[in-house]
Parts: sequence; structure tokens; C-alpha cells
Amino acid sequence: SPGQSWVKTADGWTRFLDEKSGGFVGDLSSFCKKDDHNKENLFNTINYDVAAKKRKKDLLNNKAKTQYFHQEKWIYVHKGSTKERHGYCTLGEAFNRLDFSSAILDSRRFNYVVRLLELIAKSQLTSLSGIAQKNYMNILEKVVQKVLEDQQNIRLIRELLQTLYTSLCTLVQRVGKSVLVGNINMWVHRMESILHWQQQLNNIQITRPAFKGTTFTDLPLCLQLNIMQRLSDGRDLVSLGQVAPDLQVLSEDRLLWKKLCQYHFTDRQIRKRLILSDKGQLDWKKMYFKLIRCYPRKEQYGDTLQLCRHCHILSWKGTDHPCTANNPETCSTSLSPQEFINLFRF
Repeated sequence: SPGQSWVKTADGWTRFLDEKSGGFVGDLSSFCKKDDHNKENLFNTINYDVAAKKRKKDLLNNKAKTQYFHQEKWIYVHKGSTKERHGYCTLGEAFNRLDFSSAILDSRRFNYVVRLLELIAKSQLTSLSGIAQKNYMNILEKVVQKVLEDQQNIRLIRELLQTLYTSLCTLVQRVGKSVLVGNINMWVHRMESILHWQQQLNNIQITRPAFKGTTFTDLPLCLQLNIMQRLSDGRDLVSLGQVAPDLQVLSEDRLLWKKLCQYHFTDRQIRKRLILSDKGQLDWKKMYFKLIRCYPRKEQYGDTLQLCRHCHILSWKGTDHPCTANNPETCSTSLSPQEFINLFRF
């Protein structure tokens, strides 16, 4: 009320009572008079406590390893509100709910998840929620630890980390536009972790197997060529050719590079990038590396995410879901990592 003085207590706001007069006072100037030095110490103590709590909270956020454990075998993808369901499914929600942390332990799904992480790092990182971004970093750390343990797919993860670091460098410079969720110190800490992971990958020393048995070079030439034809990346062929002189000769086989070009690219794309060698023949190896700079390569995965066209349920291949269709197998469509991302663009 006007003319009365109030103070805040644990039970709420109450009128201030002067103990000397036994009544309520209308002026708090005498009550509020404190020594300036004590007042300054009081504010310094408050500021120190607030800063200490903030530093402790940032430290806990930076070191938090707890992942979002609400994992499901399948999710319903809805793009609008209905009478039965309110809201819509986002990329971050799908990334949190689907079990990607277990998928990286499956060799059939590993490349799929890595490719998805790379695409998110390129353009979709800012569309993820805060918990989805933390989940993204936790899954990425598990991927790095897996590669450090089994020493496989090293180049693939190096490229992923480099793509993510480049994207973060661009986003951190635009922090004034609030393109990142969370404290900037948290993102700087994450960038330092990425540099540390890159250093760990660079320090990997491939150890030779202890047993002495049949090696790749001991196989007949026809079997060696048959195995090399299964490699879908030309850089793997080049690396394999650097192992031994005999493999160097096999890795330069024209038919090998021709099949690789025909696997990834169409005849029209190949005709636009013809390169002749000194002998007047088509140089399929040079054509391949020129084509990959101009066109996307064909992606191949052992296991993919699938979308049921009948009930709009997203799940991993081979996962049963409550479908009401007469023949659920005919309703499932395999999604590439890019198609998975496009599914959540509205």
C-alpha cells in the first residue's frame, strides 16, 4: 500500500516493523544505512559467488559425458499437428531418439552413421537442439575411441573431424548472431577436444599381426584382383599399391579403374571427362579422380535407416515396427544419410 515499507522474507513480502517504536515505519533510509566498506564487500562476495557458480556450471557442462539415453528402435515421423498428435518431429529429436550410439558398434551401420555425422557438421549443426548437440559430440567421441582401438577407418574419421572443425571455426566467428546453442567457452572446449582427437589419430602406429600365415600377396593374382575390385574408394587402391611392388602393378590395372568409374558415375558423366594417356588410351585412373571432383560418388552401406511409407515410421533395417499394412516389407524405403536429413526439412 502507498506510504508503507515492505521487506522480502522467506515467507514473502511483509511490512517493515520498527522495533523501537513498535509500529510500522514509512522510511527505510535509516534501516538501509550501512557502512560503505561493508556494502562493497557484500557486493564483491555476491559477485564472487555468482562467478564461482557459473564457472562450476560451465565446467560440468564441458565435462558432461552423460548421453541422452532415451533410445528407441523406431520413431514416428510426423510433419504437422493433428487431433491425435501435437507438434512435429525435428532432426535433433530423431537424432536423440534413434540408437546411433549402438549403431556405430555395428560394422554394417558404421559408415552410415559417420556419413550422417559429416553431413550434419557441414550444414545442419545449428538446427540441432542443445541436448542433440551434446549427444552429437558424445557419439563422435565414441566413434574416435572405436577407431583408436581397432585402427580401422582412420582416414574417414580424419575427414569427419576436419569438416566439423572447419564448420565450427566459421560458426564461432558468427557467435554474435547466436548461431550456436550454449556458452562460447563450451564450444571452444569442444574444438580443443577435436584437435586432441586429430592428434591422437595422427599418432596411430599400425601394428603388424603377430601370427605368420597366408598374407594377401600369397594369394593368386586372380583372387587379389577380385578383392581389389570390391574396394569402392580409389584412394584405398592407391594405398594398397604402396604396400608392395607387386601390388603397385595390380593397382594400376586399367580394367580395375574402369569398373570403378562405371560403378560411381553414369556414361554421360564419363563422356564429359575423357582423358587420354600418352599411348592414346583412356586413362581411367586420372578420369576417376577428376570425376570425383565434379560429381558425387555412389554411396554404398551395409545397413541403412528405412522409412515405412504406410505408417511413416523410421527405423533401422531389419527392425520390426507396429505396421498395419498387409505386406509391411513392400512399404519400406531405404534412406541415404542425405535423404534422412531431407526428411526433416519443412
